[in-house]
Amino acid sequence: MRNAMWLIARRSFAEGCPRLTATLLAALGSIALIAGSLQFALRAQEAVSGSDASEYVRADVLVQGGTVDPDDPDDPYAPSNGRIRVDRIAPRPGVAAVAGDATVPVTAARPDGRAITASAEGRTLLRPWVPDPRLNPYRLEAGRSPAAENEVAIVRHMSRAGRVKVSDTLTLTLPRQTQRVRISGIVSVQDRDAVASGDLVLAPPETVQRAAMLPPGTWQSVWVKAAPGVPAERLRGDLARDLGGAATVRTAESVRRAQSAAAAGEGASIAGIIGMLASVAIFVGLFVVANTFGTLVRQRTRRLALLSAIGATPRQIKRLIRLEALVLGAVAAAGGVAAGYPVCALITRLFARDGFDVSAAGAQFGWVALAVPAAAGILVTQAAAWRAARRVAGVSPVQALRSTVTEAPERRWPRLLAAFAIFAGAGFWWAVAVAIRAGDPPGPDRTFGVSLMVVFGALLAVTALAVLTPFFVRPLGGLVGRLATTVGGETGRLAHATITRSPRRVSSAASSLMLGVARVASVALVTLSVHDRFRDTGREVMAAEHAITSTARTTEGGPAPLARDVAALMTRTPGVSRATALTRTEVKLVSPSSNRLEPDEEPEPFSFLVSGAEQAGLRDVLRLGGRPPALRPGQIALSSTVMKERGLRRGEEIVVRGAEGRVTLTVAAVYHDPSHLFAEQALAAPATMDRLDANAATQAVLVRGGSPEDLERAVAGVPGVRVLDRDAYVDAASGSLTRPLRATHGFVGMALLLALFGMATTVSMSVTERTREFGLLGAVGTTMRQIRSIVRWEAATVVVLGTILGLVIAMGTLTLLHVTTGSSFLRPDPPWWLFPVLAAGAAVATLATSALPARRAAAIPVLEAAKAE
Repeated sequence: MRNAMWLIARRSFAEGCPRLTATLLAALGSIALIAGSLQFALRAQEAVSGSDASEYVRADVLVQGGTVDPDDPDDPYAPSNGRIRVDRIAPRPGVAAVAGDATVPVTAARPDGRAITASAEGRTLLRPWVPDPRLNPYRLEAGRSPAAENEVAIVRHMSRAGRVKVSDTLTLTLPRQTQRVRISGIVSVQDRDAVASGDLVLAPPETVQRAAMLPPGTWQSVWVKAAPGVPAERLRGDLARDLGGAATVRTAESVRRAQSAAAAGEGASIAGIIGMLASVAIFVGLFVVANTFGTLVRQRTRRLALLSAIGATPRQIKRLIRLEALVLGAVAAAGGVAAGYPVCALITRLFARDGFDVSAAGAQFGWVALAVPAAAGILVTQAAAWRAARRVAGVSPVQALRSTVTEAPERRWPRLLAAFAIFAGAGFWWAVAVAIRAGDPPGPDRTFGVSLMVVFGALLAVTALAVLTPFFVRPLGGLVGRLATTVGGETGRLAHATITRSPRRVSSAASSLMLGVARVASVALVTLSVHDRFRDTGREVMAAEHAITSTARTTEGGPAPLARDVAALMTRTPGVSRATALTRTEVKLVSPSSNRLEPDEEPEPFSFLVSGAEQAGLRDVLRLGGRPPALRPGQIALSSTVMKERGLRRGEEIVVRGAEGRVTLTVAAVYHDPSHLFAEQALAAPATMDRLDANAATQAVLVRGGSPEDLERAVAGVPGVRVLDRDAYVDAASGSLTRPLRATHGFVGMALLLALFGMATTVSMSVTERTREFGLLGAVGTTMRQIRSIVRWEAATVVVLGTILGLVIAMGTLTLLHVTTGSSFLRPDPPWWLFPVLAAGAAVATLATSALPARRAAAIPVLEAAKAE
C-alpha cells in the first residue's frame, strides 16, 4: 500500500499541476514578502550598527575641551562645554602626534541640487582632514587629499549614494552659510563606506575651524598618538592629571567601544521598528498561504474520499497531504527566498526616497536571512496541511458517490471557542496599550508604543474574524441570494444554493478580501486623519504666508536645515514685512530633576527641543496658544505638556545643558503649539539660542508679505532652497512626523497585491473544484451567461462580506487608537466619500479576479465535466 500511495501522490502532482501552480505561486509570493521584509530589516540593522568603522582607529587618547554630560559620560557623541588648544597637548611627555578635531553638521547636495542622504539614521558631518599619517584613519580610494579652501574629500558611501566622483562639485549647507566645493578625493575608513556616526565631508583644518566658529589653534577635541612604549591608559591618566577640570580625557579604545555599543543599540532599535512594520506584511503572507492551501485540499475532497473507499486509512491520507505540502513548501521556500532579494531592493528604494537609506549595507546571506523565511514557508504549509488533512480524513466514503460534494456541517463550538481565544489574545495587547498610556508620560514614544500594541491586537482580531467568517456566509448569502432571485429568477435561485451550500469556500475568498480592505482602510483612515489635523493646526499656528526651506530631507523625512544667511536675503526683498529664522536645538534638563518624583525615586534624564525665533514681531509669523510675551535673553517659554510632565512653575529657574554647556534660564511663560511643527516644547530668543548652541540648525525662514515671484528671485542664487506657501510648508514640515505612515505604504501595497492574488487564486480554484457541477448545469440547459451570473453573484457575496468586515476592523482599530493614545491626530472621523470608494474598489477587484474564472466555468464541455472528479 505504501508504494501505491506513492504512485497516487505522483499522479496527484501530475494531474493537479494547474491547481498546484496557483497554490505554489501564492506561497512563493508570501515567502518572497517575508524574505524581502526580513532582508530589509537585517540591512537596516547593518547600515545603522554594522558600520563599526571609527575615525579614532589610529588615535590612542581623545582630549575634549571642558566637560561632557555627567549623566552620560560614555556617550561618544556628547558635546563638551569647552575648547582645547593643540599647543597645550603637543609638548607633553609621552605624546608623539596630535591633530585637532571639530564636527559641523552639514547637508551635501549634488550638482543638480538633490541632497545626498546620509547612511541610515546617521548624519553628514564636516570634519578636518588629518595630515599626520600616524593619526589619519582615511584611506584614499580615488583622487587626493583636500588642500585648498574649496576642496573636500568624501566617504565612499556619499560617492555611491550621490553618484558623484572626483572633480564633481557639491553644495554644502553649513549652519551659517552655503558653500560650493569640489571633490578632490574619495576615502574609506577601515574598508567601510562610512563611519558609525554617518557620512563625512573632510576639508582642510582651517576651513572646518572657521565653520565651527573656533579661534585659530583651538578645537573641540584633540586626537593624541602615544609615543612608542607609552600605554594609552597611562597617557590618559597623565593628561587628565595635568589638565585637571579643563578637559575630559578618554582613551580612544573606550570611545570606539562606546561607538560600537551606541550603533548596535540604534541598529537593534531600527531593526525592531522595521521588523514590526514587516510583521504586518508577513502576517498577510502567512494568512494567504494557509488559506490557499486549505482551499487546495478542500477541493480534492471527492478524490480523497474515493481513496478512503478503496481502503486507504486516515493516517495514509494525512501522510499524503503532508507530503504534498512538504514538496510544495520546499519549492515555494526556495523560490520565495530568491525572490525576496528584488523585493528588498524595491523596499530599500521606497525608504530611500523618504530619507532612510540603507544602501550602504549589502545583501544579507546569513542563516537568518535564508533559513527563517524558508522555514516559515514550510511550517505554514505543514500547519495548513495538518488542519486540512484532519478535516478531509474524516470525510465519509459515501460522499465519493455524490455528483457534488456538499460541505459537511461542522460543530459550531470548536470554531467559536477558537475565535474567543484569539479575541482574548487581542484583548491582552489592547490591555497592554492601556497600561502603557497610564504609565508613560505623553509624547511620541508613548503614542508609538500604544499604537503598536493596538496594531498587534488588530491582527489577532482579523484572525478571529476569519475564523468566524463561515458563520456570516449563510445569512449574507441568503440576502444576496434573495436579491439574485428577484433580479435573475432561476439563475438567482441557483446562485443562492451555490453560496449557502459551501460557506467555507466563500469565506476563504472573503477572508482575503477582508484582510486587504482592512489594511487599505486602516492606512487610509489614519493617514487622512493625521494629514487633516496637521493641515488644520498648521494653518491655525502659522501666520506667515510663506516659508523658505531646503529641498533636501533629513533622515527623519523633514526638510533639512538651512543656512542662516537666507534670512538676511528675505529682509531685503521688496514687500516683506517680517522674516524670522526658526532655529532648533536639543537640550537636557539638569535641574530641577522633577518636582513629581517620590523621595526614593531616581530621576531620569529629560531632553527636549528648544526653538529659537526673533521675538520682535513673532506674532506676525506664529500664533501660538497662550500668546507668550516677547522673551528676553536668559528667558524661556515652555509648552504646557513639558510644564505638566516635569512639575515646573512660571518664574522658576531651570538649568539646562546644551552644546555650549550649562545655562541657567528663567521660565517666563507657558504656551502650546497644537501643530507640533514650530515650537513643540520650548521657545527662546536668538541670543539665548546662541548660548545654548551657536550652530543651532535653522529649520525654516518664515516670511510675512512679499510675492512668491520676488521671494524666488531673492533665493535664486542659493542652491537647494525653495519657497513654499503655508499649506505646502505644513505638509513638508510634518514629513518627519508622518514618515512611519509613508513607510507603511510600501508594505501595504505589496501585502495588498498578495491578498488580492490569494483571493483570485481561491476564486479560480473554487471554479476548478466545481468543474463537474458547471458542466452538468450546461448539460441540462443552463446558458453560458447564466453560469457566469452564478459566479458573479457569489463574488458579490464575497464583496459584501469582505468589505463589511474589513471596514469594521479598520474603524475599530482607529477608534481604539484614538481612545488609547488620546491623540487628536487619530480621530475616527472619516470623510463620507471614503467608504463608497473602498467598497467600489473592493467590488472592482473582486469582479476583476472572478471574470476569467467565470468565463472558464461557462466554457466547460459536458464530456470534460463527466470525467472530472
